Amino acid sequence: MKFLVIIQARCGSSRLPSKVLKDLCGKTVLERVIERVKTSKYVDEVIVATTINQEDIPIVQLVSGIGTRVFAGSALDVLDRYYQTAKLFRPEYVIRVTADCPVFDAKILDDAIEKLKPETDYMAALSETLADGLDLEIMRFEALKRAWHNAKLASEREHVTLYIKNNKELFQIQNYESTLGNLYEERWTIDEPEDYLFLKNIYEHFYSIGKEIFGAAEILGYLNKNPEVRKINSGFIRNEGLLISLENDRLVKKPDEE
Repeated sequence: MKFLVIIQARCGSSRLPSKVLKDLCGKTVLERVIERVKTSKYVDEVIVATTINQEDIPIVQLVSGIGTRVFAGSALDVLDRYYQTAKLFRPEYVIRVTADCPVFDAKILDDAIEKLKPETDYMAALSETLADGLDLEIMRFEALKRAWHNAKLASEREHVTLYIKNNKELFQIQNYESTLGNLYEERWTIDEPEDYLFLKNIYEHFYSIGKEIFGAAEILGYLNKNPEVRKINSGFIRNEGLLISLENDRLVKKPDEE
């Protein structure tokens, strides 16, 4: 297997509980992410990685019910959850997608895969030119394994690729630039109630014109013609979860040290 997509999903969001189960025109946020990822030309397999917590049982039931693979692992050590999931397949590359991105654009993923250099260990929009909500990361399975084995900080266990970013000299890293211009100010993710209202507006607009799958360029065109929609969820900090993790960082035991 060459390309495995792992979608991380959980219900325990403090700002918007069970956000991945919110409805967007008849399907949950998580279902929207899955169906959009599956339109990629290059992805060989898609699996959802959730937690062993009881509150995430609905995710297991939902995902298995629509015929997609699901794995339940550590709630706090997301790096371990990713590695244990990927180890079942041992693909050449693992693609990280989060379930709070219901307008994920598989065409952007395919463009990134086509630009992936043979020597690259890790590729992401490190310059943050993609909208918040179009995030994608591509890493060699061996790079993920090295991160899993060596990461010692709580922040590096919670944020799957942070060890790689913190140790760039150990990996061949490639930046991905948005082909639609710098979209850093765009917020298309779901973390807050206002984000949900924003995404409902997006989905309802495109459904009203008969489009179930729509891309980033189309969203951008709609927002440029309707700038008031952007205001629905403006003012939130990008990467807030990571900033909180860094403020409370500490050394932790790795799974192989238990």
